[in-house]
Amino acid sequence: MDSGNSGSRPAIHPLIVEKRLSEKNEPSPHRPIQRRLSIRTLLRPHLGSLTLGFVAIAGESLANLLEPWPLKIVLDDVLRSKSSNAWTMRIVHAFLGYDKMALLKFACAAVLAIAVFDAICTYGEKYLTTSVGQWVSYDLRLSIYSHIQRLSLAFHDQKRTGDLISRVTDDIEAIQSFIMNGLLGVLINAMTLVGMIGVMFYLNWRFTLIALSVVPALFVMVYSYTRRIKKASREVRKKEGEITSVVEEVLSSIRVVKAFAREDYEVQRLERESLEAVDIAMRARSLKAKLTPLVGIVVAVGTGLVLWFGARLVLTGALSAGGLVVFILYLGKMYKPMQEISKMTDTYSKAAVGYERIQEVLQTSVGVKDTPKARRAPKFHGDIEFENVSFAYNDEAPVLNGVSLQIKAGQVSALVGPTGAGKTSIISLIPRFYDPSSGVIKIDGTDIKRFQQKSLRHQMSFVLQETVLFHAPVWQNIAYGKPSCTRQEIIHAAALANASEFIDKMPDGYNTIIGERGMTLSGGQRQRIAIARAVIRNTPILILDEPTSGLDSASEQLVFEALDRLMQGKTVAVIAHRLSTIQKADVIFVVKDGHIVESGKHEELMKLNGVYAELHNLQFQDVVTAEVS
Repeated sequence: MDSGNSGSRPAIHPLIVEKRLSEKNEPSPHRPIQRRLSIRTLLRPHLGSLTLGFVAIAGESLANLLEPWPLKIVLDDVLRSKSSNAWTMRIVHAFLGYDKMALLKFACAAVLAIAVFDAICTYGEKYLTTSVGQWVSYDLRLSIYSHIQRLSLAFHDQKRTGDLISRVTDDIEAIQSFIMNGLLGVLINAMTLVGMIGVMFYLNWRFTLIALSVVPALFVMVYSYTRRIKKASREVRKKEGEITSVVEEVLSSIRVVKAFAREDYEVQRLERESLEAVDIAMRARSLKAKLTPLVGIVVAVGTGLVLWFGARLVLTGALSAGGLVVFILYLGKMYKPMQEISKMTDTYSKAAVGYERIQEVLQTSVGVKDTPKARRAPKFHGDIEFENVSFAYNDEAPVLNGVSLQIKAGQVSALVGPTGAGKTSIISLIPRFYDPSSGVIKIDGTDIKRFQQKSLRHQMSFVLQETVLFHAPVWQNIAYGKPSCTRQEIIHAAALANASEFIDKMPDGYNTIIGERGMTLSGGQRQRIAIARAVIRNTPILILDEPTSGLDSASEQLVFEALDRLMQGKTVAVIAHRLSTIQKADVIFVVKDGHIVESGKHEELMKLNGVYAELHNLQFQDVVTAEVS
């Protein structure tokens, strides 16, 4: 899906979401992902909302500046016999005169008006920042998830799934929290601080200089602790990602855990990780806990200095009591933003670390990518050719060395050989899950790198050894490879895959929800749904990786019947360990130590009395032994 309209967005509303999602039903890919998403890039689509938020912030700051003045009017013009002669009061007197009750009513009304004005501005600011925070999270989550989808399998082979989940969820949530609570909050505090200092200089510049004498110490303290807190937060987030990885890994393998009675071990494993997380978090919290009281002490020193000098001026008559009270109130409001900024170091540090972790993923280059001149693949006939292909995972020892083979259109080819010989690597190169280190792979005489990956894979179907089904209705799992198919096509595909007989017996038929990873079904049932998924695509090339592994005889027979229907008229590449299943293949390639050591039909390879014959005889002896026993 595209991320949709990038203009200024209102708050999330179901109708808006529905509209945005409805605009994503086109086959076009996601919008191009920036290699580095800067803060400016993220916020640019929301300038309208941010501008209104800035206006609301200006209103909040103005309300903060006006808040102490009604109290000054009461102290200096209502309670005292001599009225203030400040220019602001001269304006008030021009309208209200010198009647004390009128001035008292004005002061009370002013308190209420300032409070209402501040409430409106605060609501507007919170509403707008929440809207921006939600939409930035939406865009950022879509960007990183889309980029992860495009990264090659080599990346996913190395990265832990839990850590990636943590980046898509927790790290983005930290950024969202900063935008909602910190981004404009910093502006509020900065504007309030500047306004307060200006008014305080107007009231008494000497007092202001005394009050500001502690600011350098505050700045050095906050800056120093912010850097240390950020470093500690980075360690915390890394450990949290590791914990998520452990939980995800264990829960996705819960059957293995239970089968080997390793529940206690896994609990202890998580306990160890959690204890390390507690230790790291406590060290980080210790830093955060020290900053706020230290700032409070410095603020108290500044307040004490102002009280000392201010009280002496009031006693000598150089300053009114109302003037001192207003100045003290402003002083508190000046120090408060400094304290709030110090408290935001935690929110900022978490967001900064989350942003770094997200950037780390976004800056990971797509290992297998379309060339600039890549074109949409035409309808394939199905000729597949490997020319001197070599391949290695992550610059390690080569898995394939100079592999050359040819599969003609419509042929059923089989790859056999010892475990680890490179069979799966060969079939993984055909759809460009990986790119070879050297050599060329062609389909219908054209290098597959000249085709767009999506158009290449759209003409291939897969039935793999480990069938992965989604927590979704049966029909949706079957239609996964062809979302536009009709219900009649789904039912027909299920019938061809010998799956309709058990689907019809399910409580809700094709609407029955399959458990996560299809664990509520038997192995044979899962495999037949996978075959139905391949049938419905009806592609010219079919790739099978041990499609009958681990099945009982009855299920195997049903799967074989379904596969026979599926393979008709297609170019097939199948990996098989049970050689009895591929004796009728048009061509058999024997893979050993990353090389094609033999090729031909079953009878031809048996006459060679080589690797294939050795594997066949070994399996045949095992079968005979099993039958005798």
